[in-house]
Amino acid sequence: MGSSQRRAIQNYRTRLTEKGLVRFEVICREPDRELIRSLAKRLTEDTPDAARLRSAVSKSMAGDGSTRGGILAALRRSPLVGAGLDLSRAHEAGRDTDV
Repeated sequence: MGSSQRRAIQNYRTRLTEKGLVRFEVICREPDRELIRSLAKRLTEDTPDAARLRSAVSKSMAGDGSTRGGILAALRRSPLVGAGLDLSRAHEAGRDTDV
C-alpha cells in the first residue's frame, strides 16, 4: 500500500473519530449482513429515529433485567419438576488403606 493510500485511510479514520464514530469488525451470518449494515448506518445518524431505534434494540437485548436467580428459574422451568426423582446418595465410610 502506497504512502498516499495510507495517508488517505488515516485522514478518513481521523474524520470518523472527530464525528465520534469508531470502526470495528462484526462477524455475522450472511443473511444478516445487510440488516447489520443498515442498523449500524441508521445508528450513526443523530436523529430522534436513531435514538428510538437504539432504545428499542437496547431493551430487546437487555431481556427482563434479572441477573440473580437465573439458574434457579431455569431449574424450575425444567420438565422434571415434580417428577419425584430420588437424588440422595448413600453414605459410606470409605475403604481402609495402609499408608
